[in-house]
This record gives sequence, structure tokens and C-alpha cells, in this order.
Amino acid sequence: MTEQNFEQMRRAMVASQLRTTGVNDPRVVAAMGAVPRERFVPAERRALAYADTLVPIGHERQLSPPMALGRMLTEARLGGDERALVIGAATGYSAAVLARLVRSVVALEEVSELAAFARSALVGTGVDLVEGPLTQGHPAAGPYDFILIDGAVEFVPQAIVDQVADGGEVALALLEDGVTRLCVGRVAGGAFGTTAVSDVAAAVLPGFLRPRGFTF
Repeated sequence: MTEQNFEQMRRAMVASQLRTTGVNDPRVVAAMGAVPRERFVPAERRALAYADTLVPIGHERQLSPPMALGRMLTEARLGGDERALVIGAATGYSAAVLARLVRSVVALEEVSELAAFARSALVGTGVDLVEGPLTQGHPAAGPYDFILIDGAVEFVPQAIVDQVADGGEVALALLEDGVTRLCVGRVAGGAFGTTAVSDVAAAVLPGFLRPRGFTF
């Protein structure tokens, strides 16, 4: 694959995966059209960088399809001055895109090997990559105006809700009864609620699944 090949694939992603699925914020489209996604995919999977599918990245983790990120960022209606946190940074792609849309980005990853990959791929983006348990967030740099949980989860831990500034937002994919729905949540007066936007394919994020009850 050449750089020109990837450029053509990136343009095709914008035209066929983003613009046709409600990703209509010009700033989001421009950011995703500018960030070279292939840089954030392991070499052996690079041909899938712009595919409309889950991309395995090792350590039982996957990158969600581009449309999932595009819809979450579009529905968040970011103004540009937000302090943001990405939970589940993986290889750093979503953080690199988000860095073009907000004032500052902290990217949290708990798998050391993925964090090392992301740290290298994110050079020059201004993203602050930190390591730690995903379910705990990163309170040291909070509160945040926007938190992107980059993956499908069954719940949002209170520890993360507590890191959202009053009036701030959380974008996530909520997994319920086997169906994954894109949701945008808002914190107001200490209360947190989410609104479902659409069904979406997204990689399941470890640590955010409810314990299963024992049955015979």
C-alpha cells in the first residue's frame, strides 16, 4: 500500500461511510479526512484501516468502524474550546481526530503495549497520553467538558461521571440486550442522563460489562 492508496481510501471513507450516515458536521468530516488512520493501525492490519468494520489491534481489543467515531463527534456538537478526555484510547486514532476539534485532549489507555503504540503515533498532535484503569478515568486533569468513551459499554461508572464538568457531555456506545446504540449523555446538577441516537457497530470496551449472575 502506498501513501496515495491510503489517501484515496480516506477520501472514499468520507464519501461512503461518513457523509451517508449522518456525519454532517463539516469540522468532524474535515478532521477525519485529514488524520491518516493507517498510522494508528498495526502494520499487519493496515489494509483494513479504512474498512467499514471492526479492526483487531491485539490484546483482545478492536478499533470501531470510522462511522461510529464520526457519529459520536457529530452528535456531541463540539464548540472548539472543550477540555476533553478519551477513555479507551487504544492506538490513539480517536484522540488524534478529537484534538483537531477541541482545546485539549487527554487520552487514557490501560494496556501498556497499546499505550506505547499510541504515544508514538500521536507525536505532534498535542494529545496527552496517560496510562491507567479505564473505569477510573483520569481525575487529575479534570473536570472535562467532554468525555469520549471509545467503545461499547453497558454502564458508565460514577467515577467517570464525577469527572464531567456541570453541563458537560459524554459520548459512548451503550450495549443493551445485545444491541449497541450510540448515545450522548449530559451532566447537569450532578445528575447524568443519556439520549440514544442510533444503532451502531462498536468494539466492546473491557471492564464496562456488568457481572453476569450465576445460573444453573
